[in-house]
Amino acid sequence: MNFEEKIYNIVTSKKKQRKVGFIVLGFLIFAIAMIPTKIVLAKMLPGKSANTYSIYVDTATNSTIEQTKEVSECVMSVMRQESAVKNMEIFLGSGAPLDYAGLVKGSAFKSLKNQAEIVINLSDKHHREETSYMMVHRLRPVIQSKCEALYKNSSIRFVEMPSGPPTFATVVVNIYGKNALLLREISKDVKASFEETEGLVDIDIMQDDVHTKLEIIPNVAKIISSNLSVDQVSNVLYMAFKGSVVATKNSTQQQDQIPIYVSLDKETRTLDSATKEQLELKLSRLKLLNRQGIMVPVKEVVEIVETVADPTIYKKNMKNMVSVTAECDLVSQVYPLMDAREIMIKKLEHRFEVERLTGASTYMFDLALVDRETREKVLIRWDGEMKVSLDTFRDLGGAFISALVLMFLLMVVYYKSFALSGIVLVGSFLSIIGVIIGHFITDIIFLYFITGVHFYLTATSLIGFISLMGISARSSLLLIDFTKSLIESGIEKNRAIAISTATRAKPILLTAVAIILGSLLLATDPIFGGLGIALIFGSMASTAVSLFYIPVLMAKAEAICPQNGGVVCEEGEGLNEEHMDVSEIAPEVHHGNPTK
Repeated sequence: MNFEEKIYNIVTSKKKQRKVGFIVLGFLIFAIAMIPTKIVLAKMLPGKSANTYSIYVDTATNSTIEQTKEVSECVMSVMRQESAVKNMEIFLGSGAPLDYAGLVKGSAFKSLKNQAEIVINLSDKHHREETSYMMVHRLRPVIQSKCEALYKNSSIRFVEMPSGPPTFATVVVNIYGKNALLLREISKDVKASFEETEGLVDIDIMQDDVHTKLEIIPNVAKIISSNLSVDQVSNVLYMAFKGSVVATKNSTQQQDQIPIYVSLDKETRTLDSATKEQLELKLSRLKLLNRQGIMVPVKEVVEIVETVADPTIYKKNMKNMVSVTAECDLVSQVYPLMDAREIMIKKLEHRFEVERLTGASTYMFDLALVDRETREKVLIRWDGEMKVSLDTFRDLGGAFISALVLMFLLMVVYYKSFALSGIVLVGSFLSIIGVIIGHFITDIIFLYFITGVHFYLTATSLIGFISLMGISARSSLLLIDFTKSLIESGIEKNRAIAISTATRAKPILLTAVAIILGSLLLATDPIFGGLGIALIFGSMASTAVSLFYIPVLMAKAEAICPQNGGVVCEEGEGLNEEHMDVSEIAPEVHHGNPTK
């Protein structure tokens, strides 16, 4: 039995029509159910293996440069044991020269003694078995457990070259409010929520630690009574601890004067411990000569006051803000977000009235808090790559729906029939079966045989799905137009559907094969792999739908018949002799566009 007869048997049998319909419906339900059940995972863009990444080291705000160096050297001692590491460089008190990751994550703003950045250079990714993101996944818990324990409030974060949008972090929670202490307390609850969420790592609060410090305040009355000047005391203090310019030097090789900078050596100006007693001992050794020629200890003319350091105030859109950031460890950022948000709400409900914001003027998943006692208001707003992902999927989904509606309206104008336009629409939409099932198959292959990491449904996958709509619509249009021409030539409706399907099967299949072969190279790319998989498996599904399900829909559509179709559109009537050669009735059908 040839393909024409197979299609004819399907369109003339209601039992076989229902069977085809149930098969398509079953695949559609199965495919769509994979997303909410997490069988197919969604993500903005997957990670990609690179030849370099950075490690950010942040110690407590009042840490010394020696303490930061000690933590950094601890990290480097672990990295030296890795054979894939070619070389590395540490930048103490500053960020590394800007790359793409440093540009979007603020590496250029590092200038404090409690900050350091370690740049790790790996061997070429084509010459090593382990990818960079799998190495980070393996080393992160080892390094953090060993090196963060050296000093309290130390934070070590692994920063890979981002493959997606330029965002500060994968998951960012911005907390807005007027009360700085309240924001600090809420940020701790948010951080605790992230720590309890599986898949979130490198959690950090972007604010200074509250710590005590010692201030040296000159006592003007004692300075005057000791026959000293305030400038004299201030200068020696700066020279002792910071250093100061005492003179300048002229040079023929430089246009400006060269300042001569004087300070005590490192050992002399360093305290053994950050205590008031040690500072008093240091000041007692500094002496100034007064107007009478008497040496006066600096300790006698100053006061040492213990105060709380003022933390840096961060603002965004002229509002006080504290940010809590986190990265995702080989998981999509969408799913930890759901869990973290629920944990966060439970932690905050005991003190705040929590309102879930869903209005058009707010972002998805935002929370509004009102303190039950003071009635102070706080806004929790989600940001980062997670928000970009949600916005992208939302926008691409809107673009897809808009394309479907526009396509439907154009088909209505062309065919003057809602039924035929609906057939084209259904054929385009059902390619989603191949897109999702294709990602499921590829996910299994990548997870168990190639990388050991999930293959995600990404933004590029949705772009591929939208691109398939035009190809799928073209196949349906070919079948509908050819069938209408055959009916107008006097061929019975079901036979015309079978003939047109069998005749157009070859160009439809060749189009699909061309798309599949052209997309194979895309499927191997770490970023555009989703686009390639969507085009390959979506084309397969679209072809199957066009050749088997679209004929069933056309058989049920009366609008495919001309207005004066007569008996040719009645089942079992018309010119439907077996093994009929279409060229005998309409010779022009097989030689170009069908005409009357």
